[in-house]
Amino acid sequence: MAKFRMVHTEFWDDPRVVEEMTPEDKFFFLYLLTNSNTTQIGIYQITKKQMAFDMGYSIESINSLLNRFINNHKIVAYSFETREIAIKNWGKYNFNRGGKPVLDCVSSELKTVKDISLIAYVGERVEREEIKKIYDSYTTREQVVEKSEEENEEKDEMPLNQPFYDTLTTRWQEEEKEEEKEEEKEEEKQQHNTAADFFQVNFGPISSFVGECIVHWENDLGTEIVIEAMKRALKQQKKWGYAEGILKAWANSNVKTINDVLALDVEFENKRVKPKQGYSRRTEMLPSWFNEDDQQQKKPKVVDPNIEQKKKELDEMLEQMRSNEAGS
Repeated sequence: MAKFRMVHTEFWDDPRVVEEMTPEDKFFFLYLLTNSNTTQIGIYQITKKQMAFDMGYSIESINSLLNRFINNHKIVAYSFETREIAIKNWGKYNFNRGGKPVLDCVSSELKTVKDISLIAYVGERVEREEIKKIYDSYTTREQVVEKSEEENEEKDEMPLNQPFYDTLTTRWQEEEKEEEKEEEKEEEKQQHNTAADFFQVNFGPISSFVGECIVHWENDLGTEIVIEAMKRALKQQKKWGYAEGILKAWANSNVKTINDVLALDVEFENKRVKPKQGYSRRTEMLPSWFNEDDQQQKKPKVVDPNIEQKKKELDEMLEQMRSNEAGS
């Protein structure tokens, strides 16, 4: 189902936005309000690497932007342990409607929040009373848990026989399992984004299309090989298209590891540079008739031995004919 997020036009007229925010700050804030990870409660889980990938920024830029929004603008809070972000004024602008569907959605999503302090951070600015009660219930519960922990430290025991603590224990166990799953997913994302990080550092901002291509090649050939192809493109002062051409050639050669790449390099060098075996003159095949004609021209002429006698007889016949003509 498609998700929609409300951004008021007053955003562009807010004095803090106009006077204090840079163009990058405005872009970053709109991203925090509208990205696909956002929830109905204004608290959601997102990693810095995903922010960098979606926005085409480096990790260093995201760290700088988060620092400004947390310490300077003071309109977001971020839990580095649970990787959750909370938007302070979310409840002020996004709870214009109430009703059971909205209350059920808020209750359901608040249960998934790992850092309870973020619920109190957003709940301070929620104006609708029925929704604010749900946020405040988590704040009260957190205070009860803290108080119980202090008492247990003194007594060195925990009253697990109470239903409330049974519920908390079950929830903590579920949260631990969820955290383990999230850590595994995060490790997978880090593996997939390694080549994307290399691209951003060396080529510049990455588009979503190129990012998808990089993930495809990483799944097919591995991160190390994709980075090696980009390194070779950089040496030739080429762009991503050149690196992808290298990857296609390697895929056609059934390359699976970096050792396969090195083996292809050696094979190419052996074909390109061959040892010299002495100078050989170029010879051409001549047609058979060429030699036959040449041999015929070189044959000595054969002289008929009776030719002089025949010539003498012919002269005598001509002389006799002239004498006959003169007598008549």
